[in-house]
Amino acid sequence: MTSEQVLADVRAILIEIMGAEYALSLDIGMETAFEADLELESIEFVKLSTMLAEHYDDRIDFVGFLADKNLNEIIDMTVGDVVTYIARCLDGTHAVTVDA
Repeated sequence: MTSEQVLADVRAILIEIMGAEYALSLDIGMETAFEADLELESIEFVKLSTMLAEHYDDRIDFVGFLADKNLNEIIDMTVGDVVTYIARCLDGTHAVTVDA
């Protein structure tokens, strides 16, 4: 799966979370920041995590990805950071560990 396909998936999930009327007025791209640009609330970020896990099954560990970040890194995170992580997991260049 290409980064463009993952971006389309993430964009669609964000539109569902934020509501089409608001989200479609934004240009959601790789450089879009969750905090500064999308003003994503923490509960919406949790919803994003849940929806990504449902969409990609066990092929990604988004919670583990976030656990490796400090607070400032999470606040400054962009859509591109998430897309790159997911794309690497899907193409096998990033090991995914899921605790049983």
